[in-house]
Amino acid sequence: MSQKTLTPSGPEDAELASSESGSKRWWILAVVALAQLMVVLDATIVNIALPSAQADLGFSDGNRQWIVTAYALAFASLLLLGGRIADLFGRKPAFLIGVVGFAAVSALGGAATNFEMLVTARALQGAFGALLAPAALSLLNTTFTDATERAKAFSVYGAIAGAGGAVGLLLGGILTDALDWRWTLYVNVVIAVVAFAGGWLLLSNKRDAANSKLDVPGTVLVAAGLFSLVYGFSNAETHDWDSPATWGFLIAGGVLLAAFTWWQTRAAHPLLPLRILLDRNRAASFLAVLISGAGMFGVFLFLTYYLQLNLGFSPTKTGVAFLPMVAALMVAAQLSTTMLVPRIGPKAVIPLGFAVAAVGMAWLTGIGVGSDYVSAVLPQLIVIGVGLGLVMPPAMQLATGGVAAEDAGVASATVNAMQQVGGSIGTALLNTLAASAATDYLTGKDATSKLVQAQATIESYTTAFWWSAGFFAAGALIAFLLYRRGVPEQDPDAAPVVHM
Repeated sequence: MSQKTLTPSGPEDAELASSESGSKRWWILAVVALAQLMVVLDATIVNIALPSAQADLGFSDGNRQWIVTAYALAFASLLLLGGRIADLFGRKPAFLIGVVGFAAVSALGGAATNFEMLVTARALQGAFGALLAPAALSLLNTTFTDATERAKAFSVYGAIAGAGGAVGLLLGGILTDALDWRWTLYVNVVIAVVAFAGGWLLLSNKRDAANSKLDVPGTVLVAAGLFSLVYGFSNAETHDWDSPATWGFLIAGGVLLAAFTWWQTRAAHPLLPLRILLDRNRAASFLAVLISGAGMFGVFLFLTYYLQLNLGFSPTKTGVAFLPMVAALMVAAQLSTTMLVPRIGPKAVIPLGFAVAAVGMAWLTGIGVGSDYVSAVLPQLIVIGVGLGLVMPPAMQLATGGVAAEDAGVASATVNAMQQVGGSIGTALLNTLAASAATDYLTGKDATSKLVQAQATIESYTTAFWWSAGFFAAGALIAFLLYRRGVPEQDPDAAPVVHM
C-alpha cells in the first residue's frame, strides 16, 4: 500500500511541519531514543552489579531487592503525573529537567557510601525517569506526523523499549567486569550529557494542555494505587502470598485504582481522560504492553541465572548471549511497524507475535543441567525476539497514535506504566512460582546432593518459562479478541496527530 506524505491540516501544523522538517526529525528521534535507552537500561543494568555492590556496601540479602524495587516503585507511581506535567508545562522542559535530574541522582548513586544512600538514589532515579519517559514518547508522537515516518520512528523506539533490558544486562556485565559496579550508574551521566545537548538544540517547546489544571486528587489516588500494587507484588517475593504485606497492599491498590477511575469521570481536568482508554485498539495495546512486560522479565531474570550459575558464563558473556534476541527483535520491529500493520492491521500481527513468543518460551523449557547454549538457548531466544518485535513496537505506536495533542503525554505515560506494572507482576509471580517448584522438586530427595540441587534450579527456571509461555498465549487470545479488524484508520491518510 503506498502512503503519501500527509498535508498539515492547519496553520499551526504547517508551521510545525516546516520547523521539524528534513533530517531534524531523525535527530530528534536519536535524542529521544537515547533518553529512553537510559531509562530502560536502569531497570536491569544494576541487576548484574548487585553482588559486587552488596559486597562493597555490606547490605543483607533481604535488602538487596530494594535496590531494584525502589526504582520500579517510584517510576510506576509517578508516571501519570510526569506525563501530565509534560502536557501542562511543555515537553521540552519536562524532558530536559528529567535528563538532568536522572544524571544527577545517578551520580549520587554511583558515589553511594552505604545502602540507604544507594536506595534513595535509585528511588530518585525512578522519579526523574517518570518525568522523562512520557515526555520522550509524546515528543516522538507529535514530531512524526507522517504515517510512514511514524512507523519507522516507532519501530526504533519500540525495539529500544523491548531490547533495552537485554542491553542493560550486557552493559552492566561489561562495566562491572572492566571497571566497577559504580559505573553502572555513572554511565548515565555520559548518556545524559549527549541527550541534554541534543534536546536543548533540537526540541521546540509546545504546551498543548496549557489551559488545563493539574488533577491533584487523581494524582494522589493513582500514585498511591500504583505504589500499592507494585509494592504488594514485590512483597510476594520476600513474604508469602498469604502475608498481609502482600494481599493487603494488592487489595488497597485495587480499591485506590477503582476510586481513581470513578474520580476521572467527575474531575473537571482529569489526569487520565477516559476517552484515551475507550478506543478498542488503544485499550488492546495497553493490555499487550502489560502482558509482554510480564512475560519478558521471565526471560531476562531466569535466563540470566541459568547462564551464569548453571553454564558458568561471566556477566559480560551473559550480556552477549542476549544479543541475538535483541537483533531478532529489532528486525521484527521494523517489519511489523512499517510493513505488516499498515497492510494487514494489528488483529493479525500482534496475536501472531504473542503466539511466536509463546512457542519460543515453551521451547526454552527443554534446558537441562548439561545443556549447550548454541542448541538449547540460542534458537529459542531468536524466536522469542521475533515474537516480541511483532508485539511491542506496533502496540506502543497504536497506544499513543491518534490521541489529541493535549493528551499525548498522559497516553505515553500510561504505556510506560503498563510495561512497568507488567514487569513487577511478572517478576513477583514468576519468582514465587519458581521458588515453590524448586521446593516441591526437593521433597523426598537428597537435598545435599549437588546434582539434585542443580536439577531443582532447572525445575524452577523451566516452571517460570512455562508460565511466561502461558502469559504470551493469553496475550495472543486477548489481542485477537480485542483488536479491530482491518488497518488502523489513522494510518494511510489521517490528519497529523498534532492537530488541535
